[in-house]
Amino acid sequence: MGKIDLKVVRESWGLFDAKEKRNIAIYIVGIMLYKFGLEAFNGSITALATNRYDQDARLAGTTPRTFERIGLLQGLNQAFQCVGSILIAPLIKRYPTRLVLSVAILVFGLFTAILLIVDAATGGKIKPNDWEETHTAAELRTDFSYFGNYNTDGIIPIYCVTGIAYGMVELIRRVIPRDIVGGNVQKLRRMDATVHIFYEVAGTAGAFATALGLIPALGYNYSFLITPIFFTAASIVWFFISNYGFVKTPHLRDAQGNRNYFKSIWHSIVLFFESIYTGGVLVFTNRKFIWLLPGYAFALYGHRYLENGIAPFVARRYLGVSAWSQIMVGGSNFGELLGALFVFLFTNLVARPMPWLRLDALLLLIVWYLPYYTPPQSEVRYAWIVAATFIPISFGWAAGDVSLAAYIQASLARTESKMKNVSALGAVMAFLYSTYIVIYAIANPLLGRYLDRQSALQAAGQDGAIQDGVRSVAGIQFTILAAIVIASTFIPKGAISFNPKMISDELLDSDIGDDKADLKDISSGEEILDSEKGGLAPEPDHEKRTSITLGLEDAVRRTSVA
Repeated sequence: MGKIDLKVVRESWGLFDAKEKRNIAIYIVGIMLYKFGLEAFNGSITALATNRYDQDARLAGTTPRTFERIGLLQGLNQAFQCVGSILIAPLIKRYPTRLVLSVAILVFGLFTAILLIVDAATGGKIKPNDWEETHTAAELRTDFSYFGNYNTDGIIPIYCVTGIAYGMVELIRRVIPRDIVGGNVQKLRRMDATVHIFYEVAGTAGAFATALGLIPALGYNYSFLITPIFFTAASIVWFFISNYGFVKTPHLRDAQGNRNYFKSIWHSIVLFFESIYTGGVLVFTNRKFIWLLPGYAFALYGHRYLENGIAPFVARRYLGVSAWSQIMVGGSNFGELLGALFVFLFTNLVARPMPWLRLDALLLLIVWYLPYYTPPQSEVRYAWIVAATFIPISFGWAAGDVSLAAYIQASLARTESKMKNVSALGAVMAFLYSTYIVIYAIANPLLGRYLDRQSALQAAGQDGAIQDGVRSVAGIQFTILAAIVIASTFIPKGAISFNPKMISDELLDSDIGDDKADLKDISSGEEILDSEKGGLAPEPDHEKRTSITLGLEDAVRRTSVA
C-alpha cells in the first residue's frame, strides 16, 4: 500500500502561476453556473415529459407508453450530442476556444428557451400559488391543467436540438483545460480534479433545488426558467478567461487554412467514424485493452440508467411525484462528489483502477432492495431514503471512473495505432463512448416499454407488477452488469491480485517525456520516441487530426462531463 498523500490539497494550488489561477477561478465559476442550470433543465424535462405522457394516456383512455418515450427522448438526446461535437470541431480549430465556448453556451441557453416559448404560446402558465391548497394529494399527481396544449412528442425534436448544443459545450469544456494550463500532466490532473469537485457541488445543489424549490414554485413546465439565465451568465463569465500565456504557436488550424466549413465538417465526420473503427480494432485485438469495454462503457451505461431510467420510474410509480427523481439524482451526484474527492485525496493508496471497478460492480447490487420497497405515495422522506442508497452506488462508479480515466489516458498515450490520422487515445475513447451511446439508445426505450407494461398490469389489479418490473430492470440487469465488470478486471496480465501495482507490464506513474516511456506501434513494436530530444516524436499528419479527436482525448479526464 502506498502512502496517503494528504499534501496534495496544499500543493495543488501552488503549481499554477497567477494568470493560470485567475483563469481557473473564472472557469470554475462558469462551470458551476453551467452545471446548476443544466441540472434544472435535464431534470425538469424528464419530469415534464413523464407527467405529460401520463396525462395524455389518461385523457385518451389508452395504456401509457410513458417510459418507452422517455427512454427514446434521452437516447436521442445523447446521440445528438455526438452530432454537436462534430459540428463544433472545425470552429475550435479556427477561433479561440474561450470564444467558441461562450458562444456555444449562449446558443444552448437560447435552445432551452424554445420549450418555454412553446408552452406559453399554447396557453401554459406558471403554476398558481394556491395550487397545493386547492388540490388533494391524489389530484396533485394527476392534474396538470396549467400545462400548455401542444403535442407531447414535440418535446423530442426540441430536446434533440438542445442535445446538439449540449454536445458542443461538452466537447469544448473538455478541451479548454489544456488551453488554460498547457500540457503539463500534473497541472492538468490537479485542475481537472478541482473542477470536477466544484462541478459536482453545483450538480448536487442544482438537482435538489429543482426538486424542492423550482418545480414546486413554478410547475413542471417553467421550472427550468433559470436555465437560459444561468447559461447566459456562464457565457459572460467564460468570455473573461484571458489569453493563454503558454501558447507558443498559432491556434490549431486545418492544413488548408481556409477550408470551407462544411468540408471541415465532412472531414470531421470521416475521422470520427475512422476513430470508432480504429478504436474497435485496438480494443478487440489486445488483451490489455479489451477489458475497457465492460469496465468503461458498460459501467457508464449502468450509472446513466440508474439516474435516467430507475430514478424517474421510482419517483413517478412508487411515490407519485416525478419531481422527486431529482432528489435521487442529487444523492447520486453527491456520491460522485465523494468518490472523486476520495480518489483525489487518496491517490497513492490504490495504484490501479481494478479495486475501484470491483467495488463499483459490487455496490450496484444495492438496487436489489427496490423490488421489495413499497413506500406510501406523496411522502418526500421516502425519496430521501432512495437518494441515500444512491450515494454509495455513485461513489463506487465515480471512483472507478476517475481511476480508469487516468489509466486509459496514461496507457494509451504510450500506444500508437496504424491509422496515423487518429490517435490511439482518441480512437479508443470514440469507440467506448459510441458503444455506450448505442447500448443506452437501444436498451432504455425497450426497458421503458417493459416498465410501461408492468405499470399497466398494476393498474389492472395485479399487485406487485411494478416491483416485478424493477426486479428485472434493476436487480437482474445490474447483477449481470456487475458480474461482467468484475470478470473483466481479471483479464489484463497481472490483474489477479486485489490491488495490483502493475498491469500489462506497464509502469504508468511518470510522464512520458521524463522517463522515455516505451511508446510503441502496437502492430510493429517499434519505438517512436525522439532520440535526440528524449521526448515524443511529432505525430505523423498531425494537422489531419481534427479537434473532435482532441476532444475525445480530453474526455477521459472527467475528474465533464459528463
